[in-house]
Parts: sequence; C-alpha cells; structure tokens
Amino acid sequence: MTDFKNVHEYPLKAALMAAEAIMRIYKQDFEKYAKADGSPVTKADLTSSAIISEELKKTGLPITGEETAKAPFSERKKWRKSWCVDPLDGTKEFIKKNDEFVINIALIEDQKPTFGLIASPVLEKIILGGPEFGAYSFPFEASDSFDSWEKLPAIEDLNSPLQVISSRSHYSGDLLTLIKLIENDYGRVNSKKMGSALKFFDLVTGKADVYPRFAPTMEWDIAAGQAIYESVGGRVWQRGKGQPLIYNKENLLNPFFVANKKIMSVDLT
Repeated sequence: MTDFKNVHEYPLKAALMAAEAIMRIYKQDFEKYAKADGSPVTKADLTSSAIISEELKKTGLPITGEETAKAPFSERKKWRKSWCVDPLDGTKEFIKKNDEFVINIALIEDQKPTFGLIASPVLEKIILGGPEFGAYSFPFEASDSFDSWEKLPAIEDLNSPLQVISSRSHYSGDLLTLIKLIENDYGRVNSKKMGSALKFFDLVTGKADVYPRFAPTMEWDIAAGQAIYESVGGRVWQRGKGQPLIYNKENLLNPFFVANKKIMSVDLT
C-alpha cells in the first residue's frame, strides 16, 4: 500500500498555495481571454497552474494539466504514474463570480485515479482520498492537523427523494430521459445545478446520489473526483459500457458518464 502521507503532502501544499493566489485575483477586476478552442482562461488559471506544477515537480512524476503543455501520447503511454491537474476547474463560474470553482489534482496509476484532491478556495475546504486510503474532509486551517480531519463514511443510503446534480454551465443532453428512468425505480427526484467539480463535495458526502454528464469533459475535470468518490462507495461509469472512466488516454476527452452510488440497483449507464 502506498504511504498516504507521501501521496497527499505535495498536492495538498500546492492546492493551498494556489487557492491563496486564486482568491487574490478573484477579489479584483481581471481580464479573461479565449484559448484556441474558444474556452475562457484568466490570470488565475495560469498562476494556479504555475504554482501547482512547480510543487508537483518535486515528486519526480510527470504532469498532464489543462494549462500545461501536453506530452505526446508516444511518451505518455509509457507513464505508469502521473499527475492530472485542473488548476482552476470552473473558469466560467470564476468569471461570473458565483463562487463555484475548485482546484483538482489527481494521481493516475496505470490509467486509474488512485488519489484525488479537490479544494474550494471560496469555502476554504478540501476533500481528498482514494480507494486505498478512504476519503477525508477538512477546512484549510486544519490542513496541518491530520487528527482533526473528518473521515468520510462509506455511502450506505439513498436520499429520499433522490438527489440528481448536474452542470450549471453545460447542457446535459438526455438528463430528462435519465430522470424518468430513475423515477421508474425510485420515485420522485430532486434536481440541482452546480458548477465545476464542486459537485463531488455533495456526491462524496452523500448529499447527492447521481451526477450525469452527457456533454464534453476532459480527464482533469473528473479524475480527482472519481478517486475520492470510489473510496466511499461511488462509481463513475462510461455511459453505455458499465465500465469506469480511464485516464492518460491518447484522447484526453472523457466519454459521457454517470456518477452514482453503487447501492443503486438501476443501470443508469
């Protein structure tokens, strides 16, 4: 078993430093720019990326990140371990100043996310963990005090009514069809929208039961959340295949997926 301290030490420090820099920019007026693909980017994205990359380089592992140069697949396919980073997930929400943005850092081993960390700079809160370690939640101020971290329990119950969480800024395609499918087995469903991987805070703590995503995401959007969610009894499955998402693929675009509690009997994929 990998030593937990060795896994979380560098990403935790990186996330805390990046969160501080992000919030300094967030409280000011800032400009937004369009990347080649048309998606927005800000000084906060780039500053956070530089901070996180500098810290994670100390581990000696390669990095794939939204704002970093991507190694060719001919090189990446040889990686057994690597970091997968979104330095500011929810840039659209950051620009809207609605507080729904996070930092995502995941460790990928043999195409599986084995550790994840999601930090909310606004809430000053972190969730982290992985299938080998379990999941933990704690405020920034408790980051140096492991004994005060809250160990999150395995998910054993569904909410009543069932809680579905979906993207705030991206169309979720067949969401209504999925909700009807769920209602056939579980009755009335409540639906909530939220930006970024902040949704995994609700999933991991059991406040949400299902997160469908039938619109594009990249590996760095979901890897950290999948690692943490799996550690408490969740799953993030490719739509129509009944298999978990995998990472460090040739194409870094994720297939459509449904994240839900393993205790749900209905096949939502």
